[in-house]
Parts: sequence; structure tokens; C-alpha cells
Amino acid sequence: MTDTSWLQRAASAFAAFRESDHRVVSLARDLLWVVAVVGGIALALYLFAGTWPAVVTIESESMVPNMNVGDLVLVVDEDRFGALTTWAEGQLAGHSSFGDYGDVIVYRPNGADSVHPIIHRAMTYVDTAAVVESGLGEYYTDPHGGYITKGDNNPYIDQGNLRITGVGLIEPVEKDWIVGKALV
Repeated sequence: MTDTSWLQRAASAFAAFRESDHRVVSLARDLLWVVAVVGGIALALYLFAGTWPAVVTIESESMVPNMNVGDLVLVVDEDRFGALTTWAEGQLAGHSSFGDYGDVIVYRPNGADSVHPIIHRAMTYVDTAAVVESGLGEYYTDPHGGYITKGDNNPYIDQGNLRITGVGLIEPVEKDWIVGKALV
């Protein structure tokens, strides 16, 4: 009787699994291969982007003509590949992305995880207790500082104008609420 190590038994079982023609084993082998490939791609995207999800789909027409419904957008950490630039800063520095000045950010409205994140352009950054003109000739006093955002296809900024069920009136975007910035 030969004494086999656990490593030899494992290698033998792996070889039997790899070479089996049984339908169930073949299906399991194919599923494991798909999980490994998809997991590897997801890990590579996360390592490159520094955020999750690394790819989002545009769900509304608020960013037309620069982003259309169904477009896939690669999202990276807000400070990866350079600091986050607002529209106001981009206009001064000549920095543009997606057809206009400044960066496009993905953010959780009011920090809520219960709704889909919003992808809009960061227009400017305001400090605490700032008064912001809403675009309707009215002024909105924000409860805290943050980014003022706007969809490229929207006539007005989100803050003071956009209300989401279960979330309320959209407030200036705090840094903690930013999922990332759109890269390509």
C-alpha cells in the first residue's frame, strides 16, 4: 500500500476534473472558467479605476449631446489622473471633458444608496452657507458646502431644482458622496 500525500490526491482529483467528459463536470468546468475570466476583468478594472463600479451606463438624456442613453462610461476615482476640475475652473484653465469644460462626476444624491447615482458635470464648488443662484431667478442656500452639478442637457443646476422621491431636494455634493469621475 502506498502512502500518498494530500497534494498528490488533490492533483489527481484536479486532473480527473479537468479531463472528465461527464456533462455536469464539463458544465461546472465551463462555469468556473467564465467566473475566473469575468472576475479577472472586474479586478483589473477596479485596480485601474480605483472605484467600483468602474463602468456605468447612461440612463437618461440629461447629458445629451455629450453622453447618450445606453453609452458605457469608464469611471475612475475622483483624483486619479489629475484633480477633479469644475466647469468654472476648466473654463479658466482650458480643461474639458465630454465636450465641455470641467469634469463629469458620478455621485449619490444626498449620499443616498437607495437610488441610482447621478452622472452630471461639476459646475463649481461652494463653501458652507453659500447662496447659489438656481437659474430660475431664485436663490438657494445650501445646508453645507459641496459641488454644484448640472446635466449638459438641463437648463438649470441640480441643487434647488431637482427633487428625488425618497431623497428630497438635491443638496450640493459632498466629497464623500462622489463615486468617481467619468474618464471615457
